[in-house]
Amino acid sequence: MKIHIVNAFTTHPFGGNPAGVIPLDGPSYPEQSWLQQMAAQVNLSETAFALPLPDSDEADWALRWLTPAAEVTMCGHATLATAHVLHSAGIATGTVRFATRSGVLTTEASDDGSIRMNFPTAPLTAVPAPEGLAAALGTEPISTYETGPQVGDLLVEVADERTVRELSPDLAALVHCSNRGVIATARADHPNGDYDFVTRCFFPGVGIDEDPVTGSAHTALAPFWSARLGRDELTGLQGSARTGLVRTALRGDRTLLTGNAVTVIEGELTETTRPGR
Repeated sequence: MKIHIVNAFTTHPFGGNPAGVIPLDGPSYPEQSWLQQMAAQVNLSETAFALPLPDSDEADWALRWLTPAAEVTMCGHATLATAHVLHSAGIATGTVRFATRSGVLTTEASDDGSIRMNFPTAPLTAVPAPEGLAAALGTEPISTYETGPQVGDLLVEVADERTVRELSPDLAALVHCSNRGVIATARADHPNGDYDFVTRCFFPGVGIDEDPVTGSAHTALAPFWSARLGRDELTGLQGSARTGLVRTALRGDRTLLTGNAVTVIEGELTETTRPGR
């Protein structure tokens, strides 16, 4: 059983968002406790566990994502990382269908090495800013939106790009402001630059103080910024220390997310770390 550490939404070995990817042999998933212990051992924002589905007509693989503390409903960067591993190893070509908690998600590899993912568009509902949000985030929000059950974050528009980049939130207080975490975003300072909007994401409630690049958040950012900028196809920069670019294309109730990935570490689980040992 192999483990892969892959940096997603980047072309650089030390950029983007690292994810663990563990392709399983089947026929079923190991016990939840083993999955959670392994995710804690890998200790990245998410570890993806992919299980082949040879007898399924709807999907090619089952896919689950776990943080060091909990299982999540949707994860973009670990899906990208998994598709990258399957294609790099010659296990998959072209389109790959994943059965997940968020329904069947498809990925498609391009000749240039990028991978396009098809995710459900997050529904946005304008809500009043939760009590204590401004103090926890360290800035006054311009607008706030719930992002639906699959994403489960609070999307917060702030004044400008500089504000996003300089955020230093009170993470203990931020836990009480959303179901999962907070997406802070603003329009890019230079509209004709390499990206259209900038974002940072904080998820202390699931054990991630700041996520380097968050694919799932862009299923909410795509409709949010497309409505304001008047274009269905945009590029978002996640302004964490590692940074990464996510290309978005809004297609009604679906959002296409495109990015690159780089494998940085490959290893093998020992007998004592395999399920049931």
